[in-house]
Amino acid sequence: MAVDLHTHSTASDGTESPAELMAKAAATRLEAVALTDHDNLDGIAEARPAAAAAGIELIPGVELSCEWADGGFHMVVLWLEPGTGPLQDRLVELQASRANRNREMVERLTGLGVDITYDEVLTEAGGSGVGRPHMAAILVRKGVVDTMGEAFDYYLAAGRPAYVGRARLTPEDAIALARASGAVPVIAHPHTLGVTGRELDHHLRRLQGVGLIGIEAYYPEYEPDTRLELAERARESGLIASGGSDYHGAYKPGLHIGSGYGDLSVSRDVLEALRAARD
Repeated sequence: MAVDLHTHSTASDGTESPAELMAKAAATRLEAVALTDHDNLDGIAEARPAAAAAGIELIPGVELSCEWADGGFHMVVLWLEPGTGPLQDRLVELQASRANRNREMVERLTGLGVDITYDEVLTEAGGSGVGRPHMAAILVRKGVVDTMGEAFDYYLAAGRPAYVGRARLTPEDAIALARASGAVPVIAHPHTLGVTGRELDHHLRRLQGVGLIGIEAYYPEYEPDTRLELAERARESGLIASGGSDYHGAYKPGLHIGSGYGDLSVSRDVLEALRAARD
């Protein structure tokens, strides 16, 4: 049976609650699902009983944005339990930085003449886990832009007029904190790193040397040949080829939990290999 090791709920920038996400995973006949909201573990408490009731294994996790000069570096951290711990404690600081950044971005949008308030963004997000997709959704609804993508292209992406940076961990720090917390660090959607070929191989081997466990090879935006190539790169670098849908609900139209755009399948063997590396 299949698993999905990268999903988001209303605890960050998804449109379905953690419980709704587990119900959808059950309806899709997934055997296990990782909830990996951005910079927080707030959805795990709601997801856990819902997953148990549905007979699904829940993998508690988080997605981190790391400092990276060449592009966007995101890291999915699996089996990170809520509570205190090396990485858990740092998440509190990262959430505070994210909140300050969000307020500044709303101020920039209003300065650009966009009709938006921070209270509206909080309402869109359900009161917590505020992120740029919530701002984008408001811009679409108000007719400022036609699509979520345009909201990022014109206003919210790095280098655009409303963008504000925030505190991030280095990949090395994120890996060290994850391993010290008993969790498994995996590079998410590696195409966003902005490096390919031998340069990518160099970074994979370097980060494997400091504790990186896996890299997402099975990702919905990749063609089958790309998935196979990344899986081979992972193997050659001593890493495990992981994968998931990166499901966000209505914020990513046409993308389905478990199956991505219809041709994604992550086997139980991937989960067990990651679990073995953790143990």
